[in-house]
Amino acid sequence: MKSVIKELCPPILWNFLISLKRNSNLSRNSLLSSSLNIHAENQDLDIYWNPKMAKILEIWGEGNVWSEIQFLMVNCEGKILDIACGTGKTMEILYKLPNLEVYGIDISDLLISKALERGILDTYLKVGDATRTGYSDNFFRYSYSIGSLEHFTNEGISQFISESYRVTEIASFHMLPVSKSGKDEGWMKTLQSFHNNSTEWWLNKFGSTYSNVYTIDSSWNDDISIGKWFICYKN
Repeated sequence: MKSVIKELCPPILWNFLISLKRNSNLSRNSLLSSSLNIHAENQDLDIYWNPKMAKILEIWGEGNVWSEIQFLMVNCEGKILDIACGTGKTMEILYKLPNLEVYGIDISDLLISKALERGILDTYLKVGDATRTGYSDNFFRYSYSIGSLEHFTNEGISQFISESYRVTEIASFHMLPVSKSGKDEGWMKTLQSFHNNSTEWWLNKFGSTYSNVYTIDSSWNDDISIGKWFICYKN
């Protein structure tokens, strides 16, 4: 089960898809085919208050994105913001690196409570909206998000990126899935809504705010997507 979970996130909710498939004997392909061509953008939020989600967030990045974020942050220093930090697992991993002061924000008070339980001080945690963090301009030297931005609506993506720009002094790193087909497959819904679009689509999104955007391949992938890091520098 653990290896399956690692293979199928993000979008994080693929993990729930697999567990439901085992319980109901539905094929993944049939669920996927019924998820396409969703026209209305309605961001799913209830899932972030599900205890099962909190458990999944404890292991999903092993062997891929959790190693990658450490490489990206190893030479950074100062205040760092984990946007949509979940249970704080990634924050905990980054605490081993010197010279980092890692903060986290998440919309779910349940997930933030899990971060507190793991020993992260409340000084570094906030329940809040990634599009309106409440932090001052350039409060952080760096920021990052992992498997989060694709779940926002089209408008929310622009607001998320603009907010990361506002609160970050140097650079912001975002890992998300892009379509294996290379096409803009659009707004999909399985148990959670998400965008499965091309690298170029996302570059346009980030490029509307950041002056310099680069991409790095992630080792994460699933049946319809591959992982991609978008490295966004302000200057």
